[in-house]
This record gives sequence, structure tokens and C-alpha cells, in this order.
Amino acid sequence: MKRLCIFFSIIFCAVNLFGQEIGKMAPEKDPITFPPNAFGVDIIFNEAGFGLGTFYRRELNEKFTFFTDFSISEETDNREFTFVDVFGRTFTLGKKNRVYMLPLNFGLQYRLFASSLSDNLRPYISFGTGPAMVLTTPADLEFFKSFGKAQAHYTMGGYIGLGANFGIDKSNLVGLNIRYYLIHFFNEGVESLEGEFLKNLGGIFLTINIGFMY
Repeated sequence: MKRLCIFFSIIFCAVNLFGQEIGKMAPEKDPITFPPNAFGVDIIFNEAGFGLGTFYRRELNEKFTFFTDFSISEETDNREFTFVDVFGRTFTLGKKNRVYMLPLNFGLQYRLFASSLSDNLRPYISFGTGPAMVLTTPADLEFFKSFGKAQAHYTMGGYIGLGANFGIDKSNLVGLNIRYYLIHFFNEGVESLEGEFLKNLGGIFLTINIGFMY
């Protein structure tokens, strides 16, 4: 009986020690340190089509990143109706000017869940503001010729956004974000349709970021 008790005591201790060895937590990996600077292009999609832009980012610390970006995209009046004639050509009734937005923004990104998500997914919120130029060209002229009659209008604008950067590559940057733009005129605005003026431009934009870090 005494030998049996000793035998089970040895088994119990061995199992207990073995279980503790298996149950040890693996040490957490150190967070990846990415280069502080990033530069690249934005591919922008909105209701009017798509646009292009460029950006520069500078990481201030683990949470905050300063950025500046510039883009060009077309804007349409939500009262516009486009028709197709018998020859397949499209036209918009009452269209007077094509309208293009060219905002220059400065702002901050705030990284979300930095301590709880892996570096492979780096979500953030962003806020930017700055001067904006709105360019109008006559709609009755051919696309390229119309820029000879372009008129520039200046005001202020900005956006708020939600996005994320993907991957752990320390040289290439790939990201996606959704932004709500607002460009406001303090006068009558710009004329898109005949006799109809736009004072607020913008809306929801989907933006793909492609660049490099250094």
C-alpha cells in the first residue's frame, strides 16, 4: 500500500510539472517598427467617377501621424440627368460647367487598437482641412479644349475618414480608407447646371493608398 501511494505521488508530480510546461504562454512579440515617412498616390472613387491624388505622411509617435494630401476629382450636381441619344452619345440636360475639386489638406491620423491588433492590420481615423480650388470648364466644349476657358474658384474644405494600412512590409504601403469630404463656398458657389449653383461639394469617397515608406 505504501509503495502504491509513493507510485501515484510520483505520477501526480510528473503530470503536474508536465502540464505546467505545456501551459506556458509564448512570449509576446515586440511590435514592428515601421519607417516614419511615407509617400505615394491615392486612387479615388466617388459618385462622379474617379480621381487621383498624392500624399505624404510623417509618424509623430505610435499613435499620431501627420499627413498632407492633394487630389483632383470631378464633382456632379445630384440634380443632373444624363441621357443617351440614338447614336450612343451621352448628354446632360442643362449642363453648363464641368466641376473639378482640387483640395490641399493637412491633418492627423490616430491609430486605433495599436496594442490589441497585429501589425498586419493598422486601422486609424483621420481628420484633414485646408484650402481648396474648384475648377469649372464649359460643358459645351470638347474636354481638352474646355480647359482653355477654365475658371478657378477658391475656398476652404476638409474631411474626416476611417481607414487601415495592411501588411508588414517595411518598404511598401498599401491602405484603404473611406472619407467624407466637404468643400463649402461662402458666396453663391459654382454653376454646374444652367442657373443652379453648388455651395457645398464633396460627399463620400473611397480611396486606395499605394506608396512606399522610408
